[in-house]
Amino acid sequence: MKHLLRALGQRNFRIYFIGQSASLVGTWMQQIALAWLVYRLTGSPFMLGLASFVGHIPILFLAPLGGLWADRFDRRRTMLVTQVLSLLQAAVLAGLTFAGWVEVWHLLVAAAFLGVVNAIDTPLRQSFLLELVGSREHLPNAIALNSLMMNASRLVGPPIAGVVLALAGEAWCFTVNALSYLAVIASLAAIRVCGLPRKPHTQGWLAGLKEAAQFAWHFLPTRTMLALVALVSFFANPYASLMPVFARDIFAGGADLLGVLVGAGSVGAIAGVLYLASRKHVAGLEALVPVAAGCAGAGLLVFSQSPWFGLSLAVLPLVGFGIMVNTASANMILQSVVPDHLRGRLVSFHVMAFLGVAPLGHFASGWIAEHFGARLALAIGGLACLLGAAWFYARLQQLRAVLEPLHAQHK
Repeated sequence: MKHLLRALGQRNFRIYFIGQSASLVGTWMQQIALAWLVYRLTGSPFMLGLASFVGHIPILFLAPLGGLWADRFDRRRTMLVTQVLSLLQAAVLAGLTFAGWVEVWHLLVAAAFLGVVNAIDTPLRQSFLLELVGSREHLPNAIALNSLMMNASRLVGPPIAGVVLALAGEAWCFTVNALSYLAVIASLAAIRVCGLPRKPHTQGWLAGLKEAAQFAWHFLPTRTMLALVALVSFFANPYASLMPVFARDIFAGGADLLGVLVGAGSVGAIAGVLYLASRKHVAGLEALVPVAAGCAGAGLLVFSQSPWFGLSLAVLPLVGFGIMVNTASANMILQSVVPDHLRGRLVSFHVMAFLGVAPLGHFASGWIAEHFGARLALAIGGLACLLGAAWFYARLQQLRAVLEPLHAQHK
């Protein structure tokens, strides 16, 4: 456990961690408020899936551009631009809602705009971690703490959103999110990094993307891990977008119960990333990747069929553990062994697999829930995750043969 917080000993990462933590709480408040407002206005599980779809689908197509920018331009300055754009989006949404003018199409446009911004911003943030900590030695811990920050905000943000929704309404959640971006903007302004040496680029944009894609396909760990991350993202991630259905229609609750259900998944996710952060190195971590996928699948199967609220609440942490540890472990392993000049682009492929594929799953699960019920949608996802875990486990020895020499080289 002595290794748990070692990346926070680096000044730049510590400042970034504090600012980003505050901003992410606001982000989760907006996500819950937006989902609740969509469902309140339409009463449609399909519209819930559609709102999530348009908010994440830009990542599937635009994240590689963000990765390419991360490899070629100043990451900190570009992130300042993306954070200002995100602030303006939240402020406009708050204004429309306060005025009583908000309609479903406004919410869909706002979600899509933020999705475009996040498609550029997310690869920048992920690949910026090495500059913040200054060495590969602290990078796995920084990635784990970054995941911890995301899930702690997911644990804190939704319950706060539930209270604010019940007492004041959606507009105040959007307002808090807009203000929270000031914290991360201030932290980026205070950070001083020298920047890592960059390999001069003479390639065009398409050639640069092709170079990274060829590496990702021919490098077995990248190809295999990203495939499983994408599968888990498609089949397991949509559970969160269906929580309003379970909160209101199955468990006969309101916005406060929705916040509890969404926050429950973060309990297991936080336990998982705390374990990852406590590890001194990533050697052997590949064995945890299929275990985590199996946990997500088993948890979804039980939750989908449970008639009792207590049991349903108890297994959600297992789902959160599986989803987050699967993707965070893959990210830690890959960032520890990939070439620095390809880091931004390869990180963007991981972002595509985790966040970009998710909207396709949200859309599919929303359609299944609309026509056949939310329970069946989650049961299908759980079974697919179990099958994916078995597929990955069958290839584990091949992965170890490739990864072990690389782990030894970077120790």
